[in-house]
Amino acid sequence: MSEETPGTAPEEPKPRRRQARGERRIAQLLQAAANVFCAKGYTAASTNAIAQEASVSPGTLYQYFPNKEAIALELGDRLLAEMRAAHGQAFTPANLGLPLPELVDAVLDPLIEFNCQHPVFLALMHGSEIPGRIAEDHDALHASMLARVGDLMTHYLPGTEPAQRDRIADMIFAIVKGGLALVLAAPEGAERDAVITELKTVLLRYLEPLLADRRLTTTPSP
Repeated sequence: MSEETPGTAPEEPKPRRRQARGERRIAQLLQAAANVFCAKGYTAASTNAIAQEASVSPGTLYQYFPNKEAIALELGDRLLAEMRAAHGQAFTPANLGLPLPELVDAVLDPLIEFNCQHPVFLALMHGSEIPGRIAEDHDALHASMLARVGDLMTHYLPGTEPAQRDRIADMIFAIVKGGLALVLAAPEGAERDAVITELKTVLLRYLEPLLADRRLTTTPSP
C-alpha cells in the first residue's frame, strides 16, 4: 500500500462537470440558456429563468456556472467552434470550380443549416451587452469569413481593384446576413424553403451581372 508523500495533498478527484453526468447536465443547461436567450435576449435573461427552463433549481445551475456571463461564454465557445466547422465546409478549394448557382448552394447551405439548427447564434452574437470575449471571437470569425468571400471574388473577378472587391464582399455579406434573419423568422417547412430560394435568387442576381460584365475598374496590366 503506497504512502502519500509528506506535505503533499492527496490528488483531487476530477471535477464533477467533467464526468459524463456532469456533461449531460451542462448540455441541458446550455440548451435551456439558448432557449431563454432566443426568447428574451441576453440582457433580459436571468439565471433563474435558465434554471426554470432546464427544470432544475438555481442551486443546481450554480454548481456548474457562477453567473449568466459564464453560461454565455461556454455557449458562445461551442457555437463558434461549430460555426467554424460550417465555415470550413462552405469555403473549400473544390468549390472554386463550380458554376455560380452550385457555388452559392455549396457556400450557403452549410451556413443556413447551422443557423437554423442554432437560432441562438444570431440572438447571442448580435445581441446588446454580450460578454466582450464573445464579441471579440465573433468579430474574428466575421473577419475570417469576409476574407474568404474576398478570396472567392478574386478568383471569379480577377483584376478587380482591391477596394471594389472589398465592397462586393461587404455587399454579399450584408445580403446573406439580412437573408438569414428572414430565413430564421420563417416557419419551418415550405415557407422557410421558399425564403431560402429567394435569398439565393437575390444573391445570384447581384453576382451574375458582375461576372458577365468585365468592364469593372481593374488594375492596369503591368
